[in-house]
Amino acid sequence: MKKKPFKAESKRLLGLMINSIYTHKEIFLRELISNASDAMDKLYFKTLTEDGLSFDRSDFEIFIEADKDNRTLTIRDNGLGMTKEELENNLGTIAKSGTMDFRQENKDNLEKFKPERMGEEENEEEDDSASESQDTPLDAAEETTAAQPAEEDEAKEAGFDIDIIGQFGVGFYSAFMVSKEITVISKAYGSNEAWRWQSEGADGYSIEPYEKEGFGTTIILALKDNHDEENYSQYLDQYKIQDIVKKYSDYIRYPIKMALTKRRPKATEDSDDKKAPEYEDYQEIDTLNSMVPLWRRNKNEVNGEDYEQFYMEKFSNYEIPLTYSHISAEGTISYDGILYIPLNTPYNYYSKEYEKGLQLYANGVLIMEKCADLLPDCFSFVRGLVDSPDLSLNISREMLQQDRQVKAIAKSLDKRIKSDLLKLLKNDREKYEGFFKNFGMQLKFGIYNSFGADKDKLQDLLLYHSLKEDKMVTLAEYLEKMTEGQETIYYACGSSISRIRQLPQTELVLDKGYDILALTEDVDEFAIKIINEYQGKTIKSVSDKDLDLESKEEKEATKEQAETHKDLFTAMKEALGDKVKEVRLSKRLKSHPICLTSDGPLSIEMEKVLNSMPTDNQVKADRVLEINGNHPVFAALTKLEGSDPEKLKTYTTLLYHQALLIEGLTIEDPVSFANSICELMS
Repeated sequence: MKKKPFKAESKRLLGLMINSIYTHKEIFLRELISNASDAMDKLYFKTLTEDGLSFDRSDFEIFIEADKDNRTLTIRDNGLGMTKEELENNLGTIAKSGTMDFRQENKDNLEKFKPERMGEEENEEEDDSASESQDTPLDAAEETTAAQPAEEDEAKEAGFDIDIIGQFGVGFYSAFMVSKEITVISKAYGSNEAWRWQSEGADGYSIEPYEKEGFGTTIILALKDNHDEENYSQYLDQYKIQDIVKKYSDYIRYPIKMALTKRRPKATEDSDDKKAPEYEDYQEIDTLNSMVPLWRRNKNEVNGEDYEQFYMEKFSNYEIPLTYSHISAEGTISYDGILYIPLNTPYNYYSKEYEKGLQLYANGVLIMEKCADLLPDCFSFVRGLVDSPDLSLNISREMLQQDRQVKAIAKSLDKRIKSDLLKLLKNDREKYEGFFKNFGMQLKFGIYNSFGADKDKLQDLLLYHSLKEDKMVTLAEYLEKMTEGQETIYYACGSSISRIRQLPQTELVLDKGYDILALTEDVDEFAIKIINEYQGKTIKSVSDKDLDLESKEEKEATKEQAETHKDLFTAMKEALGDKVKEVRLSKRLKSHPICLTSDGPLSIEMEKVLNSMPTDNQVKADRVLEINGNHPVFAALTKLEGSDPEKLKTYTTLLYHQALLIEGLTIEDPVSFANSICELMS
């Protein structure tokens, strides 16, 4: 039969379709299944709008058949079907969408049957705890539709809408990525005529009458031959087909069926138990897809075990999640979703190999395996998915066209994740502390990496070890327990809680009755310096230049003593050279003789962290050696000031090295340090 040429610039456009638009060849099956689903949606829609038609959702199905001998893959549906004219228009014109035309023609009725949903964002503060927040507000939605006619109620309850999947009219042509010839046999519902459309690609197509039982469409793909770079035979393998359907089309609302080859013990009359059993192959028709997504089910029909099992299966995790949240939102953009927080840190979480992101669906069809733009880095530990009917997709439906839509969803999710974490903190402290042990560092990095832009969002989620209470506390809890008259939140840095307790700088603060937050992770001080203040209270390190803890009289006495011995401090500074910026009388020491502090924005702890990184750039804090004017060591130093300048230098160096050791810093000249000790001993 003479071929008809494709309309439009067919060779160029079809070549683009086959070679450039789609990233993965397996997408073709998703596209054909989605087209079949559209066809059944259209026929079902007719039953709601036209008298005399009676179809139930259960009447529809998609059937896949793989014929390895003839290298053909068949996708069959019992949807609306196509007339000859529709075959000409929809398949003979590339980028002509029958679904889009159907939507335009039935716009008013589609709006009538569009599912009603309640907004989640407006009622966010009234949600249950995070571990129980399966708060899709379907109960309210059911109340608003109770008085509707039965068919409208049925359609809305099922979430009926003609899908956007076929909006570009190009998905069908993705089958040419794997096919050397495509045959479409279709019979429109209510028609007595069936037609066969056939094409080998850009050279054109043919249409001729054909005999077909029943209405609907059958697509037969003659697969390309294998070559070194491509194995097209894999698309005839039942396990590969199952995987593709499960990955992309698991939530198509109609059953996708296939005759699967299975094995069973062969029936035999031989009763010898020692003989190995014989097996035989048989075929059984199975449904490959789940159909109804968990996130679209009524929350009263779903329990905690359902969410946990879904998480373990969907995200290949053998552990139940720490907590989960079921969302149904309507606003600038509508979406459903389920968010999970893992019980433990993924093995590669704090590495470059870890990829953040949520699965993104458009009306139940997987679009992106990991949409990174839906999550900020600070919440990158969240797993889950989002399903929205309102996304503007690119022509391959592998990427999004409108960034603002993703931003709207991301903003809503951002608020929700914080809200759920605060609820977990309030309602299940033990579970939250387990979460923070695993992912707290990421929250702190979120404050530091955003240069403070996210501090208001994250600071209430942080936990620190309280030296006074010997437990983890929030900044808000620290404020609640502050001593009367205390105006500052104090912290100290070190490699462990025990090391921090031993720091000379902590003694005076604790003696005043003030609590100290122990910061033990590398990022801690960087983040808390960005926070800087909390609810009007300044946040200070116990090693800051001026803690302002002295009385007026004590300040005057210290000032007078420092002035009296300024020559001593000058001599000690000269002995240490550029190792320190200053040697001065301490206002913070009680029983300890010396300590190191810093004078400037870079602390000694920050210096250690930055210099531990694999770079050639080394930094140094402006170190200050502080001397306790009430300690016997100070009295010994004053005696040496005029009598033995050399021994004063030796003592000064020893004290500096001791201060380095207290801070966990490396002694620059350990041999000299050891010799100085031996000299004093002898």
